[in-house]
Amino acid sequence: MSEITTPQIRRWRADLLDAGVGEPTVAKAYQVLRAIMNTAVDDGVIQRNPCRIKGAGAAKTAERPFLEVAEVFQLAEAVPVRFRVFILLAAFTGLRFGELAALQRRDVDLERRTVSVRRALAETRKDGLLIKAPKSAAGVRTVAFPASLKAELASHLDKHAESSRTGLVFTGARGGQLRRNNFRRIWLRAVEEAGLGDVHFHDLRHTGNTLAATGGATTRELMQRMGHSSVRAALIYQHLVNGRDHAIAAHVDEQIKKVRPTEPSGEGPEEASGT
Repeated sequence: MSEITTPQIRRWRADLLDAGVGEPTVAKAYQVLRAIMNTAVDDGVIQRNPCRIKGAGAAKTAERPFLEVAEVFQLAEAVPVRFRVFILLAAFTGLRFGELAALQRRDVDLERRTVSVRRALAETRKDGLLIKAPKSAAGVRTVAFPASLKAELASHLDKHAESSRTGLVFTGARGGQLRRNNFRRIWLRAVEEAGLGDVHFHDLRHTGNTLAATGGATTRELMQRMGHSSVRAALIYQHLVNGRDHAIAAHVDEQIKKVRPTEPSGEGPEEASGT
C-alpha cells in the first residue's frame, strides 16, 4: 500500500472516466479507496493518504426539474381517478412514494388538514413488499396539506380507500398494495399524455420542496416537512404544529387557486386496470 502514489490514483481515475465509466460510479470507487487509505493511515501502515484529488469524491448530477402547479394537475388528470390524489399529495406535501403507499386512514386528519407519516412501503427482491418504519427518526412526521385538497381527499377516502381505520388510503385498481413497478406504467402514460418529457415521480417531491421554499420556509422547517435528518439530532423530533407548517401549506394552496379557481369535483378519467 505504501507504493500507491497520488499520480497513480490520478491516472487510475482518469482511465476509468476515459473508458466511459459513469462519473457517479467513479466517485464512489474513489470514496471507497480513500476510506481504505484512511484506515491504513490510522493503523500506521502508511504515513499519508495518497487520495488527495480535490473534488474526486463528489459526483456532479444533473439537477432534477420541478413542475409548475398547472403541470401537476395535468398529471393528476391523466391518471386513473383513484390515483389522482396520490399525485396531488406527492406534489403538494412532498411525501415519498413509499410513504404515500403506506398511509392508513388513521394517518389522515381532514379537520386539521394533516397526514402523519409513521411507516413506509418498501419492495425488495428477497422479501417482496414490506411495511416498515421510515429510515430515520426525522421521517416520522406530520405534514399539513393545502385546503384545496381537502374535498378531493375526503372523496377519495369514501370511494377508493380501504374501509377500516388501519386500511390503506391508496391501493391498486384491484385492491391490492400499490406496487412501484406497476404504478410506473401508469405514470409513464400520464407523463406522455401531459407532454412533460423526462419527469420522474420523485420530481413531485422536489416540486413540493420548491413550493415550500418559495413560501418562506426556513431550512429547519424544510428538513422537518420533508423528513430529512438534521445534523442537530435534537431537532429531528420537533414537528411543526399549527404554525409555520400550515402557513407553508397555505402558500401552496394559493398557487393551486391560481390555476384552479373553483373547488375541484374529484372527478377524473376512468380507472384503468393494472395494479
